[in-house]
Amino acid sequence: MSLILKPIQADLFMHFHHRRRMLLSLVAVVFALPCSDAKSATDAPSKPLKVFILAGQSNMEGHARIETFDYVGDDAATKPLLEMMLGDDGEPSVCDHVWISYLTGKYDGSANGEGTGKVTAGFGARDEATTPSGKIGPELTFGLTMDAAMAEPVLIIKTAWGGRSLHTDFRPPSAGPYELNDYQKKLYYGPPGHGIPEDMNQWLAEKRHDTGRFYRFMVEHVKQVLADPKRVCPGYDPSVGYEIAGFVWLQGFNDMVDHHTYPEVPQDSQTNRFAKYSEWLAHFIRDVRKDLGAPHMPFVIGVMGVGGVNANKDTLAFREAMTAPSLLPEFKGNVAAVPTAPFWSEELGVIDEKYGEVRQMGYYLTSQHKEYANADGHMTDQEQQEYLKKFEAKLITPAEVALWKRGASNAGYHYLGCAKTFALMGKHFAEANLEMLGQPIPVVGE
Repeated sequence: MSLILKPIQADLFMHFHHRRRMLLSLVAVVFALPCSDAKSATDAPSKPLKVFILAGQSNMEGHARIETFDYVGDDAATKPLLEMMLGDDGEPSVCDHVWISYLTGKYDGSANGEGTGKVTAGFGARDEATTPSGKIGPELTFGLTMDAAMAEPVLIIKTAWGGRSLHTDFRPPSAGPYELNDYQKKLYYGPPGHGIPEDMNQWLAEKRHDTGRFYRFMVEHVKQVLADPKRVCPGYDPSVGYEIAGFVWLQGFNDMVDHHTYPEVPQDSQTNRFAKYSEWLAHFIRDVRKDLGAPHMPFVIGVMGVGGVNANKDTLAFREAMTAPSLLPEFKGNVAAVPTAPFWSEELGVIDEKYGEVRQMGYYLTSQHKEYANADGHMTDQEQQEYLKKFEAKLITPAEVALWKRGASNAGYHYLGCAKTFALMGKHFAEANLEMLGQPIPVVGE
């Protein structure tokens, strides 16, 4: 970005919530936007298309419904973020010159498809790849932040599927084949049961088939899109090309809850039971840079944040393991770990715990738990429902019900489906990426 543009950009950044109105008057004079038909008044040379890759599992897909947008504005600190997310007409913003190719499909990788268009709401988790979902992931505010920060066009390539692990599904080539650890060998080759495969040969064959499969889906799709960027970004200028400018990784839940691949360690052990995740993620960073021909590509790790800052021991250990690669000397300055726990809504988390108690009571009633109201099984279905309704009313206030409807739309492992959380994640991922690129960061309130 030239020195001539910096004062103008600084002004735009300081008044970001008026950006759309200002850009309409400035774009024809100052900016060249290769994803549109606009030209700069000085016919300045076009700049390479900036390409960013977003990859991971269900939280990279994104499960925050548009209906939770207003909750972002409840907090004075994040109200400017909501103003960025909404256009002057009150509808979700559409990026001026940021486009997306989104590869997704069923959790097992079947029926993969591609959704494309300018970045806006609806590129979250999708039942059908080509159909807007009414949800967002981190891509919305990531794209909006890049839209504000850069004059050149931007292309986001997003690949995400729910329920995918790093140890198997996204396993990078240099990590080698999936191998059973000592704990698994003792467990799996014992009598069938307790999660032990009945047919080990079949289990091992399926494991070999699944190992690295989603890594390959990801790399193949990125290469396919970059073989013809103009297909997704109509104004792409082949004469100036593209630059792979960053990669964001948001994944981890399936690894965190896997007690077989990452067995327990003694209480007094100094070893992190998730140390293998750190090792495999480092392999992943090296391999994806090699396979995409981008040896210095900035890499952002979105560190698991479900449950917020006051998480349990295992979650804290997993966060430490996710962060570890960013501390390696070889990755200094080009890999950044962004904690997402601070973006978790604590007030919604408290309500979620109460709804969890309601669900638990429902289980106790139907299972005739000996310590609860239906211990002898005398309650009819209707009586159970009425009991549960009263239990919920005593536990959760009308104000909490209203707050939940404003801010949450999914389960805790999906960050409660809270748009505020996903908006903060996308914004901070973009800022970490921009910092590694040495680019100015737009001032957007939160």
